[in-house]
Amino acid sequence: MNVFTFNVIKLLLLSGITAVIALLWAPTLINLLHRLKFWKKEARTKTITGDKAEVFYSLHKERETTVPRGGGVLIWVSVLFVIFLFFILANVLDVWWVKKLNFLSRGETWLPLFTLIAASLVGLSDDVLQVLGKGKYVGGGITFKRRLLMVIIIGLIGGLWFYCQLGWDTVHIPLIQNFPEGIDFPIGTWIIPLFILVMVGSWSGGVIDGLDGLSGGVFASIFSAFAIIAFSQGKADLATFCAVIVGALFAFLWFNIPPARFYMTETGILGLTSTMAVVAFLTDSVIVLPIIAGLLVIEVGSMIIQLLSKKFRHKKIWLSTPLHHHFEARGWPAHQVTMRFWVISIVFAILGVAIRLLG
Repeated sequence: MNVFTFNVIKLLLLSGITAVIALLWAPTLINLLHRLKFWKKEARTKTITGDKAEVFYSLHKERETTVPRGGGVLIWVSVLFVIFLFFILANVLDVWWVKKLNFLSRGETWLPLFTLIAASLVGLSDDVLQVLGKGKYVGGGITFKRRLLMVIIIGLIGGLWFYCQLGWDTVHIPLIQNFPEGIDFPIGTWIIPLFILVMVGSWSGGVIDGLDGLSGGVFASIFSAFAIIAFSQGKADLATFCAVIVGALFAFLWFNIPPARFYMTETGILGLTSTMAVVAFLTDSVIVLPIIAGLLVIEVGSMIIQLLSKKFRHKKIWLSTPLHHHFEARGWPAHQVTMRFWVISIVFAILGVAIRLLG
């Protein structure tokens, strides 16, 4: 068996194993969250600007106070379990194929794994505070400024790791005229602030979490895209890491499609968006990240446009933001919005992969 074939098997096998493991323990997590009554005591009534969120409240007042938060725990705990399970097996069993299934490596998966766990734990803290109704944030939770600071700190650590440990100081720009394979543009220490900027920008895409099944399907398409890119670059461990996340997301979706048994919330969103940024750098795909994650860009853009319109025109463009709530308010069934957004996300992911591979 050649290396290419084995790596394909490794990627698919571990993704499938993660999905099965997550499916098996998900009911236990759901029951625990229900026993803890891990949901908000009241639905959100205000927007980030302090205005009344009348449309959102009318659409989600019951679901937000009856469906548990914290479903993202299923994703990152499953990934953590699988990566260390095969690391331990590889060091205990003297079997060549078991050793090669280990995908914990310094150059490819240390940083994204650290980011996934660190950011997810910050998100979990926010979820706990929201459930308890504690904190200075409206409705409870970590304030926006503190969450932003935490994301910046994670981004700073990641940027320093890239520059100081991995010696990374270039950005790949694909499809440049006279350079069909693209160019690696050197930026030196500017890679660190760029890393922080991309991390913060990715985090802002977390607004995608708002409808049953929406965020899980969108992130599955994004990490599938990065798995393909990483594999094409010969980064089998990183590709496997992305595929394992996809496997966990499929299991999450099983319980999150309408009617959702739990929501991803900050412990999943913050972990996934931060990890997405790291993987984009590790695959030298920062330039195409806004394409691969195009739907996240549109969702954030809809909120920015709405805020600017309300400030300068004193009226709204959308009935509610992010954009998926606008279509929901217009009368689209929630499952219709979700599935159409899945399609859009997949198309963006395909385009991003194609452009990166051309470069």
